[in-house]
Amino acid sequence: MAKGKRKLEVVHLVCEETGDMNYTLRRKTGGEKLKVKKYSPRLRKHTLHAEKRK
Repeated sequence: MAKGKRKLEVVHLVCEETGDMNYTLRRKTGGEKLKVKKYSPRLRKHTLHAEKRK
């Protein structure tokens, strides 16, 4: 039997200090909101980035 296609959504990671959208991800729908430490080019350091759906 053929498997069904996965539902993916586009998610943006927004810097909590500057508010810039620095990264985009494609991930499965549902689940908890993502919070990851990523590099912020404007501040030139690693900061906390939170998930924002567009």
